[in-house]
Amino acid sequence: MNTSYDVKFWDIRRNASSKTPSYVVRWKVSGREKSKTLRTKALAESFLSDLRQAAKRGEGFDLATGLPTSMVKIKAAVTWFAFALAYIDMKWPHAAAKTRDSLTDALATVTPALVNDDATDAPDPLVLREALRQYALPPACRELSQPEDIRRALSWLDRHSLHVSDLAKVRNVRLGLDALTLRLDGGAAAATTIARKRSVFYNALQYAVDLEELPANPIDKVKAWKPPKVREVVDRRVVVNPKQARELLTAVTYVGRLTRGRHLRAFFACLYFGGLRPAEALGLRKQDCHLPETGWGRLVLVKSKPQANKKWTNSGQAHDDRGLKHRAQDEGRPVPIPPELVAILRDHIEEFGVHDDGRLFRTSRGGVISIGTYCDTWKAARALALPPEQVVSPLAARPYDLRHAAVSLWLNAGVAAPDVAERAGHGVDVLLKVYAKCIDGGADIANQRIDHALNS
Repeated sequence: MNTSYDVKFWDIRRNASSKTPSYVVRWKVSGREKSKTLRTKALAESFLSDLRQAAKRGEGFDLATGLPTSMVKIKAAVTWFAFALAYIDMKWPHAAAKTRDSLTDALATVTPALVNDDATDAPDPLVLREALRQYALPPACRELSQPEDIRRALSWLDRHSLHVSDLAKVRNVRLGLDALTLRLDGGAAAATTIARKRSVFYNALQYAVDLEELPANPIDKVKAWKPPKVREVVDRRVVVNPKQARELLTAVTYVGRLTRGRHLRAFFACLYFGGLRPAEALGLRKQDCHLPETGWGRLVLVKSKPQANKKWTNSGQAHDDRGLKHRAQDEGRPVPIPPELVAILRDHIEEFGVHDDGRLFRTSRGGVISIGTYCDTWKAARALALPPEQVVSPLAARPYDLRHAAVSLWLNAGVAAPDVAERAGHGVDVLLKVYAKCIDGGADIANQRIDHALNS
């Protein structure tokens, strides 16, 4: 394969020669112009992004097809199993740890279902899943020594996997969709799990379409299969009021041995008074904080510390060091904070100091606090602060619900939606959709207007 690193990209343009909307991705490899037409602008942007990412990784581009070597490898895959491995190889380098987890989770679910009708003597489903998740799908794990049952399971899958072209048939793609709806124990999977895995499956099939291995995404042809509806709005029952939030923050200080609870009080306060995501609070550094002696302060969030399995991170650590969600790398987000949070953070720094890198919240050895640690602390604090009937309710059941309470409070205080979205790191459309049921007063206003119309 003759390759070149001399690649140039142009902006996407509307296909003027077609009556139905379509969009053209154009690029040049060693002076040779290449193009691909896709049905929607979103698909075109995704395809162009994959090309740019490949160039950024230093991949050579095939002179004949104009595609980067990773895409050529995917085109050469005959079976779905081989395609899934090549697809993971293409996605892996620029995917976040949690995205890698989701990719392997979904593909480990659908791949065992996409086999020939005459496939007999199937391995135990638990063994097949372990073989895919722990040995085959993560690129770095493929060279590991494989136990005999793992080796046999992957060999069986390699022999019986459907051809990619077979997935053009609706009955075959339904095998994968049906597999998404079940847990390993045969019970029904959660709606959010099904939706997440279906998205990965759909995108992988769409990539086969982009590479012209399938004529169209077969999932679009499946009419009788409907994914369950996923709750996309915050349940207002989880939202605490300011009095309850303060009682919970006080209760946190009584949890755990030595100073563990007191150390985490400021962490939880950042979620409630600042609307931070937990991973953003874990990445908060002293140099990110403007904490005046009086009045409002400001945080400029830059880093995030999301937690994932060590297998999925580049560093081999449980927490990745990443930029902010929905932001470009190193793009900060300013968050004004009220005097109450300013005072809490000043007290925290005075009592506990900061890590060598400036982080405010860390373990006794300087590590990143785990999800399990702060969730256990929060659970204990709820039991101390809330009456029994509220302990068993959804009220602030998770630390993340403090962020929901913060955003709901801002909206109900009359803060303009664009300002709330900027502070919370949301888009305005997503903000209003997610928090629609947490905004008070809307029903009363609507009732007054209807009553006025009926009686005028």
